[in-house]
Amino acid sequence: MLMVNRTFDEIAVGDNAEIRRLVTPDDLYVFAAASGNYNPMHLPNADTDGDGHPEQITPGMFLAALISGVLGTQLPGPGTLYLRQTLEFHARAHAGEELVCRVTVLEKRAGHVLRLGTEIRRTGDDALLLSGEAEVEAPTVKFHRDDIEVPGLIVQRHRHFEALLDRARPLPALPTAVVCPDDANSLGGALLAARESLIIPILIGKAAAIRAAAAETGADIGAFELIDVTNGDTAAAAMACKLVHEGRAAAVMKGHLHTDDLLRPMLDRDTGLRIGRRFTHIFVMDVPGQPQPVMVTDAAINIAPDLATKMDICQNAIDLALSLGMEPRVGVLSAVETVNPAIQSSIDAALLSKMAERGQIRGGLVDGPLAMDNAVDIGAARTKGLQGGVAGRANILVVPDIDAGNMLAKQLAFISHAEGAGLVMGARVPVILNSRSDSPMSRLASCAVAALHHFGTTRA
Repeated sequence: MLMVNRTFDEIAVGDNAEIRRLVTPDDLYVFAAASGNYNPMHLPNADTDGDGHPEQITPGMFLAALISGVLGTQLPGPGTLYLRQTLEFHARAHAGEELVCRVTVLEKRAGHVLRLGTEIRRTGDDALLLSGEAEVEAPTVKFHRDDIEVPGLIVQRHRHFEALLDRARPLPALPTAVVCPDDANSLGGALLAARESLIIPILIGKAAAIRAAAAETGADIGAFELIDVTNGDTAAAAMACKLVHEGRAAAVMKGHLHTDDLLRPMLDRDTGLRIGRRFTHIFVMDVPGQPQPVMVTDAAINIAPDLATKMDICQNAIDLALSLGMEPRVGVLSAVETVNPAIQSSIDAALLSKMAERGQIRGGLVDGPLAMDNAVDIGAARTKGLQGGVAGRANILVVPDIDAGNMLAKQLAFISHAEGAGLVMGARVPVILNSRSDSPMSRLASCAVAALHHFGTTRA
């Protein structure tokens, strides 16, 4: 970043400078964290007056800081020291509005002191938001450097999941067979989604254990159907399949049981939920700083998928992405971005890319092999000379095997602070997979993704 100041001797009365700034919701979070001002009126997701809409009012001191930005970087610039500032607030600014902050030199005084007029206006209607005066000690030594760097900030905010929830809430609640919700976490996740009008839980399993879990958390399950199945977890999962075939359930949700026990009845050729494709697991990840959700697949079911399975992995992920309103760009990952006969994942990736070109995989772009860096970073992709619509812009990451998928998803969660929604595709209905460590946001997002996929598919 190039920064050049204007010394006291270079400044004349009447000189002025300005900056323009679009206030974003992330700005409000950053200011709250830096200042300690957690007034909900200034947070993007809080409604303080009960009208159903967050106020998102920009804090007054955030506006004042914009004045400091002009003084410290432009007029006079680096080396400026504040002496005093007066502020008069005339109107409020909100997230999503563009502001222009101007300072004008009014007077030069002894001791290298400048008196400046300061104001902030909203672009569009030119409304005056703030006015005042500043006194500063101007620099006397010239400053000219192009190596000033400030570390970037990424707000750990899961705006993509918030947007998915906003889209899913107006939809009809999805009748969902919840299998063995007999502990606090699994039952609580289902009830939380019910309170958000995302699902209508049908509770399946040992009724006594489910009621005990409800009593433990003080939850009222009286409004929901409870089907008593006492002869094991697999039998409860088979009951969920039966409800799907009867049209009573449009999704299945994992409770407190092993994934194998949940899926085994679904794979039965006569009574299960097979539709001719492999069952594949998809993590929909909300990674802070990324422009859209990122899908990781398969990280939970297929251990060492062959080429035919990877074809279904790609197609299931594309179908889900389309139902979420995404433009599917599938990056098939390997350790390298060129085909190496000694690395099977690179061969599979190249074949999947060609299969997509020939219409064997439909609905999205598929490219591979891609290493992780040139799959998601446009700079890395261009450095390697990779072209096309996927390299550097992939939003679906197809991993070589379950080890890679599990590691990638957990790295995103525990190092990059991502939230993950888990879904099994390839069955007659979406299967919601939650783990015991999932946050409330992850549980809600999983249900929202299932609902958006179901209604997006049925209305297509």
